[in-house]
Amino acid sequence: MIILLTVAIAPSLALFSYFYLRDDFAEEPSKLIFQCFIYGAVLTFPILFIQYVFDVEGVFSRVFAQKVFFPSIVEEFFKWLVLIIAVYRHIDFEDPYDGILYGASVSLGFATIENILYLFEFGMQTAFLRAFLPVSSHALFGVVMGFYLGKAKFSTGKSGRKWLGVALLGSLILHLAYNAILYLNTSWSYGVIPFMIFLWWFGLRKVKQAHQLSVSHYHDHTSLHP
Repeated sequence: MIILLTVAIAPSLALFSYFYLRDDFAEEPSKLIFQCFIYGAVLTFPILFIQYVFDVEGVFSRVFAQKVFFPSIVEEFFKWLVLIIAVYRHIDFEDPYDGILYGASVSLGFATIENILYLFEFGMQTAFLRAFLPVSSHALFGVVMGFYLGKAKFSTGKSGRKWLGVALLGSLILHLAYNAILYLNTSWSYGVIPFMIFLWWFGLRKVKQAHQLSVSHYHDHTSLHP
């Protein structure tokens, strides 16, 4: 059991460590990062319950809506809602790159519990595949959501509200695309693998952009307070 838990948790820790080490501005891990991970982990249970109830009640007449649209919308909306309520106005949200860390933390908390439950049911033979697909994709959805959350937090005027909407919409579109590809494609080479390459490229591009925004933020802050 300990080995299984270690295997289930390791991908999330590795991914988060990568994103955290890219942050040149944090002197020490914020307690809020850990709290975000816990929030995401706790979210797993009501989300799975909602999905289970809708499945049992036969709410959706089409399998595509049940397997693609509904889980994507529910998962991304609740992660976005947690970030808005618990993180967006928090004092530890100090620069645009923090949005990446908090978004990834919530998503990895969710992905970790989901991964543990899945490995308990289907065994460790699926561990590598799940690390490559669901865990890393959730992390990157969180990165994209967090990037736009950071843009919203440090934007002036009314543009902040626009970026809050883009934070949800951007991660939702990517999640919908991911689920649709898994549902519709039987060939990995023409479906999942190209999409994951694109998702990593897009996510790392947002990491780089967030880092540049944070450099500008700290430069402006320093110039105002000599």
